[in-house]
Amino acid sequence: MPNQNQEPPWGRRRKPQTPEEFIAQLIQKVQNFFSEQKAAGSSDNEDRRASSSGGPLASLGRILFIIFAIIIVLGMYSSVHKIAPNEVGVVLQLGKFSRTVNPGLRITIPYAEQLYKVEVEDVKKEEFGFRSKSPGQVSSFDRQGFEKESLMLTADKNVINVAWIVQYKIKDPKNYLFMVKNVRQAIRDISESVTRRIVGNMDFDYVLSNRDLLAASVKGEMQTQIDSLHAGVAIGTVQFQDINPPDPVKPAFNEVNEADQDMKRLVNEAEETYNKEIPKARGDAKKIVEEAQGYAAARINTSQGETERFLAILKEYKNAPDVTRKRMYLETMQSVMPTVQSVYVMDKNQQNPLPLLNITGAKDSISAELK
Repeated sequence: MPNQNQEPPWGRRRKPQTPEEFIAQLIQKVQNFFSEQKAAGSSDNEDRRASSSGGPLASLGRILFIIFAIIIVLGMYSSVHKIAPNEVGVVLQLGKFSRTVNPGLRITIPYAEQLYKVEVEDVKKEEFGFRSKSPGQVSSFDRQGFEKESLMLTADKNVINVAWIVQYKIKDPKNYLFMVKNVRQAIRDISESVTRRIVGNMDFDYVLSNRDLLAASVKGEMQTQIDSLHAGVAIGTVQFQDINPPDPVKPAFNEVNEADQDMKRLVNEAEETYNKEIPKARGDAKKIVEEAQGYAAARINTSQGETERFLAILKEYKNAPDVTRKRMYLETMQSVMPTVQSVYVMDKNQQNPLPLLNITGAKDSISAELK
C-alpha cells in the first residue's frame, strides 16, 4: 500500500492560505513571466518579429487580468467581517452612515461600504493624579509626574491633593465615532475641569469628609456636559482614591488634625457629662417640687377636714352642751389613755395619790418573761 504522506517526485504544491499569500503568488508569477520573455530573446528572427508584434498586447492583457483578479480578491476579503460579542459594527455607505450591525459574521458591499468596530460592552477607565503600574489583586500605582493633575485649591485657600478614577462605557457607537474627534481627551478635560470647579467651591475639611457627595456631584455634571457634546458615552463610576494634603504640609496638617480630634473628644466628654448630670438634676428638682405640692395639698386637706369637724362639733355643742362635752372628754381619754404608762387617781379626801394598777402593762410584761 503506498504511503499517503509520501510526496510526488515533482514536489507538493503549496496552496495559498490567505488572500495576502494569494496576491504574493500572483505578483511572483508576473515577475517570472517577464523574466521568461526576456530570456526568449535569443530565438530566430521570425519568432522575434512575431513576439515583437503580439507581445506587448498579450502582456498588457495579462497584466490587466491579474490586476482585475487582485481587485476582486481584495474586495471579497474586505467585505467579510467578524464582530466580537462585546462589539457593534458601524457601517458607512459611500462615506455616509448607513446602519449598525450586531455581533457575528457580517458582509458588506465591497468598495462601497466600510465597517468600523466599536467596543460597547467594555468598561473604559481614566485615571487622574496617578497611573496604575501593575493592576490586579495587589495593585501598584505611580504618582510621580502627575502633580499637575492632582493639586487643587479649595474655597478656604488651602492646597489639596486629589486622585480619582472615571469609568465609562460607549452607549451610542455612531456619536462616539463621528461627533467628537477624540472622546478620551474630551472626557479627561471635562472631568478635570468639573472636579477642580467643585473642589474649589468647598472647604478643605468638607472635601476630606464628603467623598461620596463629591463623587456624585462630579458624575452628574460630567454626564451633563458629555451629553451636550453628543459624544455617545455614559459615565459609570467616579471614585476618589486618595484625598490628602501635599507632602510638604502633611506634618502641620497632622498636628492640626490631632488638635481637632482632641477638641472633638473633649466636647464629646463634656456633652456626656452634661447629658448625665442635667437630667438627674432636673429629675431631683421635679421630685422636690412634686413632694412640696403633695405636702401642701395634704396640709390643706387636713386643715379643711379639721375645720369641718370643728364646725360640726360646735353645731352639736350648741344643741346639747353637756352631752357633747362628755362625749368629747371620753373620746379624748380613749385616745390618750392607751399611751399612758402610769395612772394615778386623785381623791380630795385623801392625803396621798392612789396609783391605778396597769393590768394591760402587767400582762404584756408577763408574756415577755414567759417567752
